[in-house]
Formats: sequence, C-alpha cells, structure tokens
Amino acid sequence: MEHQFLIPLMLLIAITSIALLRRLGLPAILAYLLTGVVSGPSGLNWFSQAQMHSVAELGVVLLMFSLGLEFSVPRLWAMRRTVFGLGSAQLLLTFFISAAVAFYCGQSLTAAIVIGAAIALSSTAIVLKLLKEQNWLQRRHGELSVSVLLFQDLAVVPLLILLPLLATDAEALALLDVFNGLLKGTLAFVSLMAVGKWLLPKLFDEIARSRSDELFVLATLAVALSTGAFTQWMGMSMALGAFMAGMLLGESQYRRQLEADIRPFRDLLMGLFFISIGMLLDVWLVLEYWWQILLLLVVVVVGKGVIVYLLLRLFGEPVQNAVASAMTLAQVGEFSFVILALAVNYQLLDKQISTELVMMAVASMALAPWLVKHSVDLGKRMQQAVNNQVLDEPEFPLEVTREQVIILGYGRVGQTIARFLKVEAIPYLVLDRDPTRVTEARNAGEPVYYGDACKASILGQLGISQAGMLVVTLGDRRVLEELVQMCREMAPGLNILVRTRDDKNLDVLEQAGATQVIPESLEGSLMLVSQVLYKCGIPLSRILKRLESERHNHYRDLHGFFSGGESDFTLEQLHAVSLPEGARVIGMQLGDLPWHKLRVELRAVRRGGTETEQPAADWLLKSGDILLLQGKPRRVERAEQFLLQS
Repeated sequence: MEHQFLIPLMLLIAITSIALLRRLGLPAILAYLLTGVVSGPSGLNWFSQAQMHSVAELGVVLLMFSLGLEFSVPRLWAMRRTVFGLGSAQLLLTFFISAAVAFYCGQSLTAAIVIGAAIALSSTAIVLKLLKEQNWLQRRHGELSVSVLLFQDLAVVPLLILLPLLATDAEALALLDVFNGLLKGTLAFVSLMAVGKWLLPKLFDEIARSRSDELFVLATLAVALSTGAFTQWMGMSMALGAFMAGMLLGESQYRRQLEADIRPFRDLLMGLFFISIGMLLDVWLVLEYWWQILLLLVVVVVGKGVIVYLLLRLFGEPVQNAVASAMTLAQVGEFSFVILALAVNYQLLDKQISTELVMMAVASMALAPWLVKHSVDLGKRMQQAVNNQVLDEPEFPLEVTREQVIILGYGRVGQTIARFLKVEAIPYLVLDRDPTRVTEARNAGEPVYYGDACKASILGQLGISQAGMLVVTLGDRRVLEELVQMCREMAPGLNILVRTRDDKNLDVLEQAGATQVIPESLEGSLMLVSQVLYKCGIPLSRILKRLESERHNHYRDLHGFFSGGESDFTLEQLHAVSLPEGARVIGMQLGDLPWHKLRVELRAVRRGGTETEQPAADWLLKSGDILLLQGKPRRVERAEQFLLQS
C-alpha cells in the first residue's frame, strides 16, 4: 500500500489510541508507542524506524528548545539547595547504582552508562501534569519533586554531549575524550551565548514590530533548527543546540509567545518521535522475555523510590513528604526514550536490552498516575505509623457547647481564624488530616485533632450538632458540596461558613446547606474597595452596608467587565449597545424583550447622560438609549445582533 494511504491510517490509530487511553487515565505517550508497535516491523510493517527517524528527531529538537525556555538563572538560583543538592544526589546515586548493576550483569561499560542514565531520569511531563491536576505543585512534596526534575532536565545536556563520544569506538571510554567533548560543548555554549545574547533579542524585536504571526513562528523554528545544526556540525547532537537557543530566549519578553508558537509543532513531532520509539519494540522479544521486563519494572520502580526516600530523610524531610516524593519520581521519563533511541542509533545497545528497557519505561509510565494519586495518602499512613499515634480515632472533648466554633482544615486560613478566636476568648476545635501539622499544633497546646472531615462518624464524635458554628476552610472544591450537605443533615440549625477560592460553586454550596460562602478572591477586592471608600471620607456605616449588600447580591458588581485585548473570553463581560433610529426594538418595553432566550443580563440603561440601574419592565426604549449588557461574549454578541436588527 502507498505511503499516502498509510499515513492517514497511522494517524487514525494514534487518535483512537489516545482517546481510549485518556478514558483509562493513562498518558498519551503510551498511545503513540502503541501506534508505533502496530505500524512498525513488529506489527503491520507499514514503516521502518529509519523512515521515521529524521522527522521524529525534530520533535526532540523542539522539546529541548521548549525546555531551554523554562530554564532561567534566577529561578535555578532561588531553588539551588534542592535543585543542585537533592537533584544531583538523586541523579548520581541512581545512575551509579543502576550502571553498576548492569555492568555486574554482563553489560559493557558503555552499555552500563547508557542504562544508568536512562533509569536515573523521571518523567517531567507526566509528573507536572499529575501534580497540577491534584493542585499539589505548591505543596512541599510537589516542590521537592519539581526540584529534582529540574536538575534531571539540566543533566540531559551533558548526556547529549557524552553519547556521541561513547559511539566513537567500542573500547573503554578515555577520560581525555570526555574532557575534549565537554570542552567542545562548553565552547559551543559560550559562543552561542555570546552571539545569541546580542543578536536574538534584536532579531525578535524587529520581527515583533512586523506584527506577523507567520514570521514569528518561522523565525522561532529557524532559530531552534539553526542552533541545532550548528552543534551537530561540531560533532554533538541537534537537541543540545536547540536547548541553548531556548536558554538564550528564556529570559526575554517573548518567552511565553515563543512557547505558545512552538507547542503545536513540538507536540506533533514528539508524537512522531514516540511512534518511532514504538517501532523499536519487538513484540516477540517482549513475549519471550516478559518475566524479565516485569522483574526489571519492580526493581527500577522500588529502587528509585527507596533512593529518593532515603535521600529526603537524610535532607531532614518528614516521612510523609519523603514517601510522597519517592512515589512521584519512581517512574522512568520521556528523556530516557531519547537516550535509548540515540544509543540504538549509535549501536551502543543491542535490540533485546533496548526492547526490555523501553517496555519497562512504558510500564512505569502507565503506573505513574496511580502512584502519584496515592502518594499523599500512603505518606500520611507512613507518618502515622512512625509517630506511633492512633490518629484515625481521635479523642475529642466530651462536651461541645453552643459557643464552640469548629474549624475544618488547619491551613493558612484555618490557623488565622483560630488566632483571632483565641484573642476574643471564643472556644474552638480544629480537625485536620495533616499528621505533621496536627502533631506540631498539639505540642504547642492547640485544640487540633486528626481526622477525615468527610466521614460522618468523626464529625459525630466531634459534636457538630451541639456546636454554634462550623467553618470549612478546606481547599478541595470536589469534596465541599458533599461535606456541606452531610453537615447540614447532621445539624439542621448549625451556622456553616465555607471558604472558597472564588464563587464558581457559590449557588451549589448554598443549595447544599451553607449559611454563607466566602470567596477569597472577591472578598479581597471588597476589602480594597472598603479601604478606598474610607480614605475618600465615606462613613464606615455606609461602607459596611454597601459590603453587606454586595454579599447579599452574590457579588453582583464584581462580575462582568469591559473586555480588552487580553481578556479571558471564558468570563462574563460588560458590553454597551447604543440603539440607532432604525432598530426594531425602538418603541418596545423592556419587559417585552425575550431576555430568557438571549440569556444575558441587563445591568443598566443610559439616557441623556443619566444611568438607571435595573430599570422597570415598562421602560419604553428610545433612539439613543445605551443598554449595558452582561454575559458570556457569544451571548452578548447574539443579543447585540437582535437589538440592532432593523
């Protein structure tokens, strides 16, 4: 069959695989690898790995360019202790142990170095995505994991310099060759930095002035590929040059635009790269050596996890953070595929070993979502076991009075509330699920207890039906609705105050039983408004009345804003519509207009320089009236078209 027919079929397989694995919660990388297996020599034999290699290599080049954009010297310096301390310790220890085991098992020195490097790396793309989905990037174990990943990504650069040197001959690697290679790489880096620091900003300044999106994208691709060609000409990999170009532009004002422009090309070509990796897999070898692959998977995942755990404990981190970070970093990463692919091209690994390593990496990536999602819970259980405390059955006070305030969640907000209650001598109890925080607070004499607020049995023991007020400060909006509804059923007369980030679920939480929902972002705006009004001489009583009115109306004036060039078009916006003489609605009453179909809100009508908020339904529209509409952009646009029809 001709290639022009095979390529659409291959893309169809990739699309189907991605859709299927997404439903199973697995990363898209596995779908590309599966497509490569089906399309390659082990499957339908539509393409060979060599046919895909040239195009697929561009994916690695653009990936390294994007990685370079993320590396800023100030960011690395701010995280230097964990990035260069913990990161280097993890990488070197894992590398040397893995290489030593491979060498002991009969592999050559060069093969052992490649195997050690591939196993030492973890998946930046998968880990960051999963941590972001769980809102764990700002947690301590998330910060530790990101620091290690940053150093691993940085370590890819010397590995890209080292691999071509390993391929020079089959003899033992000479230290002089390594020194010469690193010196050559340093010279290339310095020369590109010297020229690029002066040339590239001026180049992109001129391109930005042209206001041509096509020219900007072409220039970005040209810079990435040109620097890659330069380093390849010097005997190193193209990916190294692209990384340097990304670093040069990483601190420029165009970094975000460059990243956005390059992402579609990078994702597409990286998909082809992983398809080419899948073509390396020999299905029959996998079936023959499945038990070795399974054993290798267990050894690598457990081994990497133990190494990270021990290092974090050595760095003074609590058990909970150490366990969570260890499980997060236990998989093998996408750059391992890059190293293995280059090693196969340079003939540093035989087919059996490369197939086993690729399959092990694929399996570890498939395990990554499960490991990351359960890392925090397992970490808490391990912390509980270490502390020798039975925290699942807390010993709550025997009596809870009507004056008592119960706080669910002892984070920043919960602790702030508790401090002000203590100053006013108002009794309170706190429930939290962080064992370290609970231990620290109890040692300081605070009435803080460990327990899961989502369990009715624990809330019953806590005595919420006798308390006067319940304050919910938990940040996970997925459990808030169920929690509030359960608390309302257990205590129908209880005052329930719920803190949220914004007001997206305000109506839902009030319907579930919340007495009042306090959105942090909107309340911050109200506090700023109150200070402005107070400084302008407005009486405090009027300010407080205005604030209460705003809360009662669900923060009506804090929604709907006039759009600008960089507006978020997913939010509601304000738009003024001036009625010309020939408009069809002239002479009609506001109540006669189909507002329920238009699905927008009429905020006010301006006539003759006077604005009338919430005009009556019998308001008669005249030529020159300005209607202030609020709603989603598409609905506002449709409403404007309706109002202006002649």
